[in-house]
Amino acid sequence: MKKGKLSIAKLWQRFDHNFLFFLAGFLFLFIPLWPKIPLYSPIEAYIVRVRLEDFIVAGVFFYWLIQLYRQKIVWKNYLLWPILAYIGVGLLSLLSAVFLIKTIPAEALHVSKSLLHWLRYTEYFTLFFIVFSSIKKDWQVKVSLGLLLLATVLIAIYGFGQKYYYWPVYSTMNREFSKGVRLYLTEHARVQSTFAGHYDLGAYLVIVLPILLALALNIKNKTAKIILHLGHWAGLWLLVTSAARSSFLAYALAAEIIILFLAFKKKQKLTRLYYFVSQSIFLVFLFIFTLVVFGDDMSERLLQVVKSNPQTRIIYEVSVEVVKDLKVGEFDTLIKIFPLPIAQKPSNGISTDEAVQIILQSDVRPVNAKPERPADVYEDIPDLVIIATQSATGEIKQIQIEQPRTFSANAQKYGLSLAIRLDSLWPWAIRGFLRNPVLGSGYATLNKEQPWQFTELDGTDNNFLRVLGETGLLGFLTFFGTILLAMELAWRAYRQDKNLLLQYLGIAFFAASIGLLINAIYIDVFASSKVAFTYWAVTGLLVATYYLETKPK
Repeated sequence: MKKGKLSIAKLWQRFDHNFLFFLAGFLFLFIPLWPKIPLYSPIEAYIVRVRLEDFIVAGVFFYWLIQLYRQKIVWKNYLLWPILAYIGVGLLSLLSAVFLIKTIPAEALHVSKSLLHWLRYTEYFTLFFIVFSSIKKDWQVKVSLGLLLLATVLIAIYGFGQKYYYWPVYSTMNREFSKGVRLYLTEHARVQSTFAGHYDLGAYLVIVLPILLALALNIKNKTAKIILHLGHWAGLWLLVTSAARSSFLAYALAAEIIILFLAFKKKQKLTRLYYFVSQSIFLVFLFIFTLVVFGDDMSERLLQVVKSNPQTRIIYEVSVEVVKDLKVGEFDTLIKIFPLPIAQKPSNGISTDEAVQIILQSDVRPVNAKPERPADVYEDIPDLVIIATQSATGEIKQIQIEQPRTFSANAQKYGLSLAIRLDSLWPWAIRGFLRNPVLGSGYATLNKEQPWQFTELDGTDNNFLRVLGETGLLGFLTFFGTILLAMELAWRAYRQDKNLLLQYLGIAFFAASIGLLINAIYIDVFASSKVAFTYWAVTGLLVATYYLETKPK
């Protein structure tokens, strides 16, 4: 009887000791895998929805608070005060916007919208503390990395099902679709997998793929090496079929940084040179093969960048001919040899082509008097304009009419995607910063023409300008300063030679952070829930591994 009681006590002790880690591991899988299906809208007129992941994260964080109260976890660490500083600055920015510069009207609708953004950023940081406190043993680090590999493989499988079997797509690209409308991909549509957009998917892969690559290049076990290489290639396929060119270029640079860092760990100069050249050739071949065989849309989008620059136009012309010659091996030919089962279009969804038309009709577009279409616009979709008319009885009515769509000089030169940023989004963010350089103009205020205006969608498509415009210099320094401090810790992890796993994780995190910061020039990556959750979770994993191995005070 006594022994039984002891065994139950020990069992409970183990459960109590490891349950937070099991919850953190569940989040590593659940967050990237569960589609963005909304549960309800906290602000009906707004695009942001509450989803199942929000409740699960809140529940896990509540358990974390219980363990903190019981003094069962370690929570103070290298990044604690920088994170708390940004959260504090964000709250001060919100108060300043309401009471001082009045860019947020003192009304429940406007205040709750900006408060929702502040709470979302705070929620993202909770993953850092949850993961950091959950890692207590070396095996937990390895399991966490294995879960990242598993998540990558599973979202690649789902992406394959989307591309060839009409598996559901749930998007947040406009307010109506964010309600949970089921979409399906057409033949040349971009794969989004379980993410709400191809840009978000690409940014997630910029975080995870460097980790898989660093481990695959260095692990000694042959079976594990093969599995990691296959998982890395599955993620690369997903990145290519997502056609997120900024993420593709960001990851290409991150991958080269990893190879360069690993080469410098070799003792002799010739060995370093051989390793760098050989691994770079392997990586370039893998990139080109995946692009040529699977990446029609990605290839065209990358070539558009080259084509828009007159100095590199000759490269574009040559590249087109090379790609044409290499197309003999594309995936359609493989399907003819190894045919896939035929899938039927779902009757309870709409195609992404139809979805894009709806989005284009509702988007804000920079305009000018030039009728020619930019290189990245493939259909003439008119603008829908609301005008006021007066009847014979004097009654005023609003009607919607179609007008030919016109495009700015930037749209003609750089394409519509970049023109929207240059003509509208980026200048608005700079204007928000100038309103209050210290604390910015407040969350969700950058896209408004007037303070009283309510916008259903907020974004800058440049995370640096967004943070600067919304929270000013203090917010910029505390937010990106936290990331730089995490990178500095990763550099220290790379420099040490006692623990190889910590070294490879440091290399991968440093390269992934550079890739994500490059991606942030074009996308609000740190405001995307799946991306932000994953980045801060991986940051927690890095810091926990560093503390586990070096045991700093």
